Amino acid sequence: MIAAVTYDNGNVFQHFGKTQQFKLYEIRNSQVLSTRIFNTDGIGHEALAGLLAGQGVDLVICGGLGDGAQNALNAAGIMVVSGAQGNADEAVQAWLRGELASTGVNCDHHEHEEAHACGGDCGSGCGGCCGGPEVIMQGKNAGKTVRVHYKGTFNDGTQFDSSYDRGQPLEFICGTGMMIPGFDKAVLEMEPGEEVDVHLMPEDAYGMPDERYIIRAKIAELPGSESLSVGDRVYMVAGNGQQIPVTVKEKTDTDIVLDANHEMAGKELNFHIELVSVD
Repeated sequence: MIAAVTYDNGNVFQHFGKTQQFKLYEIRNSQVLSTRIFNTDGIGHEALAGLLAGQGVDLVICGGLGDGAQNALNAAGIMVVSGAQGNADEAVQAWLRGELASTGVNCDHHEHEEAHACGGDCGSGCGGCCGGPEVIMQGKNAGKTVRVHYKGTFNDGTQFDSSYDRGQPLEFICGTGMMIPGFDKAVLEMEPGEEVDVHLMPEDAYGMPDERYIIRAKIAELPGSESLSVGDRVYMVAGNGQQIPVTVKEKTDTDIVLDANHEMAGKELNFHIELVSVD
């Protein structure tokens, strides 16, 4: 797995939405194998979720975090541990030992706006909630709040999701990386009331499967795995108590192979999209 820590001069940077760097940690079997510094290139706020997902990040460790950023990271399938302070390396080790608990959303946008008019850096604990998400795409709907109805199908026609069935349109800020790239791009130039059909290759959807997220283990080392069957979708519990969805790919009398890639990784997807409104 890959963990990303908001980073500034060796320490956990306290404002998720304004961090200029992340320190990325490649972790396997509860050990850090390698690290590297990753620059955000000016991208901030909720749009960071898409940027981190593109780097294969599974976990974010940060200081302050707003509700919008939390939702965007959750939508991208990225676990979040907020409230971390001090040395970044030590924070990662504390998480690996199960000693780092998340404080959840610790900056409320509306309360923060009432406290002061933000003209620069926010006070301690604010996770970049001042201002809107960074727009990373171009188009007439970029940066605007859009509401869409959609139906998603595989190439064989099987439906995997539908906002129509839920009776509630999906709302997001267009062009900020809150959605998978191909879906976001499809909405950029749409007019309210317009409907389109798009076909997305994996690179514009959930990417290709990554071998780093294949877990091979002995059944004797994973209590409960003896009752699993190939194809089962279950959860593994990480060191901090977070649940990671995995799929059973192979199983013998003694060994089991689990896949922690997104279940849509490697798949071509089709969407029927109807733009309901733009604000």
